[in-house]
Parts: sequence; C-alpha cells; structure tokens
Amino acid sequence: MTDLKQRVERGEIKALSIKQPYPHHIFHNGKDVENRDWPTKGRGWFIIHAGVSKSELDDDEMHLPRGGVVGMARIVDCVTKMDSPWFFGRYGFVLRDAFPLPLIPCRGQLGFFNLGPDTCRQIAALLAALQQAGEAE
Repeated sequence: MTDLKQRVERGEIKALSIKQPYPHHIFHNGKDVENRDWPTKGRGWFIIHAGVSKSELDDDEMHLPRGGVVGMARIVDCVTKMDSPWFFGRYGFVLRDAFPLPLIPCRGQLGFFNLGPDTCRQIAALLAALQQAGEAE
C-alpha cells in the first residue's frame, strides 16, 4: 500500500468518473466490470470518482456519495465478452481489488483524467490511514 500511496501522491494514478449506483456495486455487490463504449490499453490502479448525476438512482440510492472520489480499483483486462451478470457494454474494463474511500469532493471529467495535487494528497492520506489501521490489527 505504501507504493500505491506514493504513486497517488505524485499524481501518477488517473481517475475515472462512474455514475452511482455503480461505484457502490463495485465496492459492495461484486460488480467486476465497468462497461464503456471505448476500449482501454491501461492496466493497473485507478481512482473511482462518482459523478453528481442522480438520473440512475432510485429513492433508496439517493444517499450514495456523489461529486468526488469514492474509492479505487485495478483494471486487469479490457474485454468485448465476459461471463459476468454485470457485463452489458461494448467494452468491459475487468476490475479487481476494489475498495471504497470516504468521499473527497472534486470535479470529474470524461474519460481517464488527472486529479489536482490537493485531491491526490487527501487520497494518499486516507491510504496511509488505512495502512496504519491494517497494521494495528
């Protein structure tokens, strides 16, 4: 986790905006693929940003965090077919090792994007706290 924290702090890890409730499903319900109309050659860690849109939320999901960073995951492949109930796109970014973070408000963008230095520092601080908590157990 130390290497990941340092890479985030240096701004080396890109973010991707995903509309709720999908980030929630990635972290809590086993959503193992992010569907897109475009492929990626990128592999490795990325930061999950939850967009502000409420368009796909039902009344029970309105409390989900939006408008900022909500977690991280790794992309391990990009596929056009997948045996997953979550796959329905033209392309699927296969996800592993996803974990939530407390909301860090910031603006999103289309496609993969870089976060500002302050946001990267906040994420790195949360990762350091998670690492310390894990070492204390």
